[in-house]
Amino acid sequence: MPELQATTNAPSTGLVKGLTLFDSTTLVMGSMIGSGVFIVAAEVGRQVGSPGLFFLTWLLSGLMTVIAAVSYGELAGMMPTAGGQYVYLREAFSPLFGFLYGWTLFLVIQTGTIAAVVVAFGKFLGEFVPWVSASTILLNLGSVTVFGHTIVVTVSSQQLIGILVIFVLSALNVLGLRLGAAVQNIFTVLKVTTLVAMVALGIWWAFGHPVPAASVEGFWKGAHWDLATLTVVSVALVGPLFSSDAWNNVTFTGSEVINPQRNLPLSLFLGTATVCTIYFLCNWGYYRALPFYGVPQGGLMQQGIQHAAEDRVATAAVQAMLGGRGAGLMAVAIMISTFGCTNGLVLAGARVYYAMAKDGLFFSSVARVHPRFHTPAISIMVQAVWAALLTLTGSYNELLDYVIFAVVFFYILTIVGIFRLRRTRPEAPRPYRAWGYPVLPLLYIGFASFVEVALLTHKALRSFAGLSIVALGIPVYYFWRRSAGGPSAS
Repeated sequence: MPELQATTNAPSTGLVKGLTLFDSTTLVMGSMIGSGVFIVAAEVGRQVGSPGLFFLTWLLSGLMTVIAAVSYGELAGMMPTAGGQYVYLREAFSPLFGFLYGWTLFLVIQTGTIAAVVVAFGKFLGEFVPWVSASTILLNLGSVTVFGHTIVVTVSSQQLIGILVIFVLSALNVLGLRLGAAVQNIFTVLKVTTLVAMVALGIWWAFGHPVPAASVEGFWKGAHWDLATLTVVSVALVGPLFSSDAWNNVTFTGSEVINPQRNLPLSLFLGTATVCTIYFLCNWGYYRALPFYGVPQGGLMQQGIQHAAEDRVATAAVQAMLGGRGAGLMAVAIMISTFGCTNGLVLAGARVYYAMAKDGLFFSSVARVHPRFHTPAISIMVQAVWAALLTLTGSYNELLDYVIFAVVFFYILTIVGIFRLRRTRPEAPRPYRAWGYPVLPLLYIGFASFVEVALLTHKALRSFAGLSIVALGIPVYYFWRRSAGGPSAS
């Protein structure tokens, strides 16, 4: 196994230090907050079938996210270098494991999330510009079948807008770290303010309106507190976990963070704890404003959390509280949120491919730093091209299911790496040690593993597709190692 490569100074990477604690925290928060919290509540409600299990799902996803984040803080303090999680896996296990993470991040995790978020941006822009729609097909490129799933490849006006957003933000991030961070700070402040306003609106509404009777009477409907109930909740975690994902992106920028041994662990905790708390309170606001089970209209259940039009629960809730102008306000809020989220994903993700290229495990040109702007410009644009292609291949929910299985798999593996490094490198500097070790990391590993099993059994095709993408990286790794003289697998 190679010696620990704790690259901490900017000259050794070609990047420059420019991210403060505030920048790092907004990167955590801004990358987490996209469109999920405004949309996925409907699907979660349908899957679990009761308000009690609905809230339990959001509570568990929040706890899992914060536990993982405070655990990652130890690794971030040890190895504050470009690439973050890729480096942690490389050092804890071998270059093969790091490559498999970077490979999957590039193919589906990071770029797939970017694609999903910009598709959501286009969807809500359509509220103001009707031409921007999934049904406005500009070009039909045919279809392809992958793992038994037929993907129709089209270019709609909605997808076109999403692709434009990807390239505009990628260009901004090429022009300098501080410019990308400034965009991140502005949009994170705006969307956190929006979410806090939604929570305040829910509190105001709760003082004057009782909870719908059906929601109270059936609060724990269908909850039998057995393995079946836990499995249902675990499968329903896909939406909340996706909504809370990308908090680890700040670790990718480790060599560009000022005082990273302090600021990386602190930003991970502050960012995840704040966002997960806001998410829970937002969903409480939805519950207070809308009947959970909906109301019967024309023989169908409509208007409730489970049956919000096009799953736009946040929009339905704000409309219930503020009237007709609620839809427009929420569309603006979600556009701000998704734009800022995309910026954070674009900024951070490119640092992983840059680190892989430095190790000889990706195209050598991706390791180049722009001589004037000190950014991994080629890595940023390669990421943009692939993310743009992914916007043409599937809907929001399809990309979501492919992403989450691989995401949780690598979170588990990285936290296992904490235990391994404690044993194999006890002398390594650890300015921050994982809070609650070993209990909380073990708790995360155990429950996250159960979630993975539940996904494999209940969403087998898409989970298997995600696992297959990881496995396909093994021969690719050996190809890169032979052709580029990369590191050994041991």
